[in-house]
Amino acid sequence: MERYCAYQERCHKEVRSKLTDMRMIPEAIDQIIAHLIQANFLNEERFARAFTRGKFNQKSWGRKRIVGELRLREISKYNIQKALTELNEEAYQAKLTELAQNKLDRISEKNTLKRKRKLADYLLYRGWEKHLVYEKIQELIG
Repeated sequence: MERYCAYQERCHKEVRSKLTDMRMIPEAIDQIIAHLIQANFLNEERFARAFTRGKFNQKSWGRKRIVGELRLREISKYNIQKALTELNEEAYQAKLTELAQNKLDRISEKNTLKRKRKLADYLLYRGWEKHLVYEKIQELIG
């Protein structure tokens, strides 16, 4: 399990699931997780920060999608808030502009309302905040 956790950051839920799949008894699972935490192989704050950076940089996810995914992994609100500090506001706005412009260039629809709708749906699905999406659409399409 140490090798499993050292390979990439893991959350407690992933480790617990892996141990359950290995048919470990609950007492053994708790002991192994406690050991991994003490040996610093398992750290939820570190996982949340790495997850946030990775999904933002690699998949261009917005805050809402990242928060939703962290909640699915049962990360605490405190750690989610800490993780969101990894997102620099200027880089966040730049990523939104880049993503919106790239998608807009690929939308072949001629009808302005349909173009706006397709762009909005795309950005909202990726977890960008509504007010930012609609401001960006107004800026790019008018």
